[in-house]
Amino acid sequence: MSKEKIAMGEQGIFDARSLGIPKLILLGLQHTFAMFGATVLVPLLTGLSVSTTLFMAGIGTLLFHILTKGKVPAFLGSSFAFLGGYAAVAPLLGEEGNIPNVEMLPYACGGVLVAGLIYIVLAAFIRIFGAKRVMRFFPPVVTGPIIISIGLILAPSAITNCSQNWTLALIALVVIIICNIWGKGMVKIVPIMLGIIVSYIVAIFMHEIDFTAVAEAKWFAIPLAKSSFAKFDFSAILTITPIALATMMEHIGDISAIGATTGKNYIANPGLHRTLIGDGIATSVSSLFGGPANTTYGENTGVLALTKVYDPKVMQIAACFAIALSFSPKVSAVISTIPGAIIGGVSLILYGMISSIGIRNVVENHIDYTKSRNLIISAVILVSALGFNGIGGITFRLFHTDITLSGLAIAALAGIALNAILPGNDYKFDIDEPKDELTFKL
Repeated sequence: MSKEKIAMGEQGIFDARSLGIPKLILLGLQHTFAMFGATVLVPLLTGLSVSTTLFMAGIGTLLFHILTKGKVPAFLGSSFAFLGGYAAVAPLLGEEGNIPNVEMLPYACGGVLVAGLIYIVLAAFIRIFGAKRVMRFFPPVVTGPIIISIGLILAPSAITNCSQNWTLALIALVVIIICNIWGKGMVKIVPIMLGIIVSYIVAIFMHEIDFTAVAEAKWFAIPLAKSSFAKFDFSAILTITPIALATMMEHIGDISAIGATTGKNYIANPGLHRTLIGDGIATSVSSLFGGPANTTYGENTGVLALTKVYDPKVMQIAACFAIALSFSPKVSAVISTIPGAIIGGVSLILYGMISSIGIRNVVENHIDYTKSRNLIISAVILVSALGFNGIGGITFRLFHTDITLSGLAIAALAGIALNAILPGNDYKFDIDEPKDELTFKL
């Protein structure tokens, strides 16, 4: 019997080492490609350093894996949730709005650092009162639609990228589908990377790639600059810290999505308090050194769903690649030449996978939609997430500061509130299911 079949449990490959070191490294590189586009987009939008962002994404991911005992196959990349906070504290300068506000960016990072520490407070409540009590507020009728909303909210960005060149986007998409459905062996496991490579080669022949930035980039540079380290201002902290409310809700949704993908109960083991601490510490450390907030990445969850390789070591290898890339602006420049249309073609299927995972979460937990309460909760979550996201969320003033809640945060709060208020909440969180031990089927 092949090593691949030995590694394959009922729900996927949990021990990628049995595939061999070269394949393990290739799988890690695939996850690096998956996270790269969105991760570097945040510093481009805020003025933060791309190299610092890659470095702290790698470091943050490794910290997360240490704090979660290496059990959760998650990659932590740049969070888009804090973009409004950066824009409020350190708006880009210049006529085209493309010049970093070097004086105020460190204060924005200080606010994000404090926001990351809020995760630890929630983790402490979970540790004290137990996951069962806390998770009564997050049953599948709430988390399922939230997971669905995550993918649907991301969907427009995928279509926008695809529209830059539908030929390249469709080539990437078709290659991924063919490799995943009809591919054999390693071809079936790395469809994302093959989709990017094939479409990238086509892009070169179409003269869609400009290598000027690659030629000008240095081979080596230190990714950290002391001038970018976090500084603290009370108003900046008040502006940015409340965003943690939204990102913590997103974190629970992401961990639920990863658990639904792999069939493991990460909220029970290693525990939601550990995943929250891992995410929060990663965000605070990143911000301390001038990087953006970190968050568990939906793109990489999509890769998990597509490849069915769930070994956390693959994510750790991806983190090492991100760190290595951060020291080479030239390599980063090469990866940055991947056309947005290709990223869009890849994202189209990955974002769809996230929503599909949410649907599966609802189906597998046998949510009874003949009950009006379940219909109402799901309806409010879906419409709130997409509707409020379309208008930029809700902005209100607190302590003379404008605070914006994203559509997903509003949906999560509405779903949690309705679940707590409406009668008929009979959900019982079973900390022992699904089984955390791997079952081999030989």
